[in-house]
Amino acid sequence: MPLTLVEGRRAVALARETLEAHVRGLTASEGPPDSGVLREKRGVFVTLSTELGGAKALRGCIGYPEPIKELGQAIRDVTVYAAEDPRFPSPVAADELRSIAVEVSVLTVPRDLSAPVRRDLPSKIRVGVDGLVISNRYASGLLLPQVATEQGWDRETFLSEACAKAGLSMDAWLEEGTRVQVFQAEIFAETSPGGKVVRRLEPAT
Repeated sequence: MPLTLVEGRRAVALARETLEAHVRGLTASEGPPDSGVLREKRGVFVTLSTELGGAKALRGCIGYPEPIKELGQAIRDVTVYAAEDPRFPSPVAADELRSIAVEVSVLTVPRDLSAPVRRDLPSKIRVGVDGLVISNRYASGLLLPQVATEQGWDRETFLSEACAKAGLSMDAWLEEGTRVQVFQAEIFAETSPGGKVVRRLEPAT
């Protein structure tokens, strides 16, 4: 079931509370027990972005592609992981918190993408709606739906960049041994660090 705006705001608030407590070395405050959608098993990613002087830069983004945990606990987990994203030289520090905006992407279960001819796979992708998971026996990579829009990529570029994210050649999606999956996301984000939460992406139809 799609999340309501109230549920989306609660998801972002939970990520914000977790981030603040973790970075400051505090125990997260005891709020009401998880209920509703937060008790459902969902895949989820938390994205942290630094916003300074009108410029926005990624500060961390990690998640669970598959619904392996209840959403509330999954948000807590991946917020901590995003704050310590190993792609960055250091974890998020307390003096950064006032410049970091939080975004939560709640995912559908990835499904295989297929076409009679593999070269036709790009035509099956909806840029700005579909996210991608590229994998083979040895590696995998995921790109959220909003990435293609933010980067101005077309469908084939999106596929190629997902391959690169997996550490594969950029045309690996053409190979029979490469699995291509799509998923959709409901995205809720702070409009500014600690600010109002809005829905960035409507449920896919």
